[in-house]
Amino acid sequence: MKKVIAILALVLTSTFAFAQDTPLEISGSADAYWKYDFAKTANIPTSFATDQNSLSLGMIDIALKKKTGKTSFVGEVSFGPRGAGQSIPDVNGQSFHIQNLYATYAASDKLSLTAGYMGTFIGYEVISPLGNYNYSTSYLFTNGPFQNAGIKANYAVSSKVGLMVGLFNDQWNTYQATPKFGLNAFGAQLSVTPAEGFTAYFNLLTGSESGTIVDLTAAYQMSPKFKLGLNAADFSGTVSGTGYTGLALYPSYAITSSFGLGLRAESFKAKKSSDYSGVGNGSVTALTLSANLKSGSLTLIPEIRLDSASQQKFFQSNGAVTKSASQFAVAMVYGF
Repeated sequence: MKKVIAILALVLTSTFAFAQDTPLEISGSADAYWKYDFAKTANIPTSFATDQNSLSLGMIDIALKKKTGKTSFVGEVSFGPRGAGQSIPDVNGQSFHIQNLYATYAASDKLSLTAGYMGTFIGYEVISPLGNYNYSTSYLFTNGPFQNAGIKANYAVSSKVGLMVGLFNDQWNTYQATPKFGLNAFGAQLSVTPAEGFTAYFNLLTGSESGTIVDLTAAYQMSPKFKLGLNAADFSGTVSGTGYTGLALYPSYAITSSFGLGLRAESFKAKKSSDYSGVGNGSVTALTLSANLKSGSLTLIPEIRLDSASQQKFFQSNGAVTKSASQFAVAMVYGF
C-alpha cells in the first residue's frame, strides 16, 4: 500500500511540475465607446469607432497560448463589430472572427518556423485596442492588411538583428486562398535594434493578386516618459496607378504613471487612379489627440480628431459636402 501511495504521489508531483513548465496562458480585452461627430453623421471612414452618438460595442477578445518543448500554439478569437465585420469581409454570417490561429516550431535558438493565420507584420497599429494609444485608427491601418495566412521562418541573426521570410495566401484578411493562386504572396521583414529602446522594422509583402506594400515601422523610447513611433508605407495595387502612400507619427508623453497624452499625425495620399473613402484620389491630413487614463486594468481613452482632405469628401450637418471633419470619442478598454 505504501508503494502504491508513493507511486501516486510521484505521478501527481511529476504531472504538476509538467503543468508548471507548460502553462496555458489566457489573455484578452473588452472595449466599448461613445463617439460624436460634429457634423452629426458618421463622417470619418477609418476602421472602428464608427457609430454616431451611440454607446457602442468594440469587441471581446480572448487569446490562448501554450508552449510544450520546442512547439507553441496561439489561438485568438474575438466577438463584436471591431473584431468581426469591421476587420474582414463577412464569413458565412458568423458573429466571431479568428484573429490568430498558428503553431510555431523552434528549430534552434535562432530559427523558428510558423504556419497558420496570423496578425499581419505590416504597420504600426493593430486590431486590439490594447496595442494602440489612440482608439480610432489611421488611414494606413484601415487600408493595409489586418491578417495574413501562410508559413514563415524567423531567424535571429544577432541580438540586434532579425530576419523573417514567408509565403502567404494570395489575398489579405482571408482564411482561404484562391485555389488558382494559393500561397502567391511573398513577405519579408528585417528588424533592427540599433540602440536601447529603439526598434525598427522594414517590411515587404508582394503578390500578383494582392499588390505590393513596402512598410517601415519604428518606435523609440527616448526617455522614461517620452516615446516616438513612426509608420511609413507605399502600396501599389494590381492595376497600374492604384495604391497609396502615407506617413504617421506617434509621439506620446506619460505625465504620470496613470495619465498620458498621445498624438497621431498622419498624411495619407491616394495614387492617381485610386479612389479611397474619405480621400477620393486626393490626400488627407488627420490629427488625433488621445489621453490615456489608467486605473488597474481599465484604460479610459478620450480623444478628439480633426481630418482635412484635399477634396470635398466629408459632410456638414446640413448635408453639404466639405473638405474637413471632426469628432470626439470616449472609449473604455479593459485588458486581462
